[in-house]
Amino acid sequence: MNKFKRIFRYDLPLHLVLLFTNWLPDLIIFIKFRGFLASFFLGECGKNFRLGRNVVFYNPKNIIIKNNVYIAYGNWFSAGELILIQSEVIIGPYSVFASSNHLKKNHSFRYGEVENKKIKISFGTWIGANSTITAGVSLGKSCLVGANSCVTKSFIEENVLIAGVPAKIIKGV
Repeated sequence: MNKFKRIFRYDLPLHLVLLFTNWLPDLIIFIKFRGFLASFFLGECGKNFRLGRNVVFYNPKNIIIKNNVYIAYGNWFSAGELILIQSEVIIGPYSVFASSNHLKKNHSFRYGEVENKKIKISFGTWIGANSTITAGVSLGKSCLVGANSCVTKSFIEENVLIAGVPAKIIKGV
């Protein structure tokens, strides 16, 4: 897709929607309203999308959100590659989703190549506050990611608690 078309179709309108709605408090009616307005400027968005204040989206055309998803205050989505969030997912405040990694070149990450890998969060998963989900991660159904966790690899198991830095399976839930 042409870069300018992407900017004017997805990026700029979404940033304007967020700019003009971030002053509204995180009451349920405004969370629903903000989600409804933002839904038109994502790659795909299902029904009943709820969006807290101060959420940042880079490359929103690469973000697919299914039905009944709630994203809390202050999250950050960097979608160099597809970020798929399936239905009934809850994302706690201040989490980071980065589908790109910088590779090292001449002993520096600054000018290294960018490696893009998709992120998939499956049905019914809850991402705790201050968590980081890195490129290439897929999570199974109904997982719980503990607060302050850094998920650097995929967990295809269902109904498990994943926590820690780096995250590992703690127990079934």
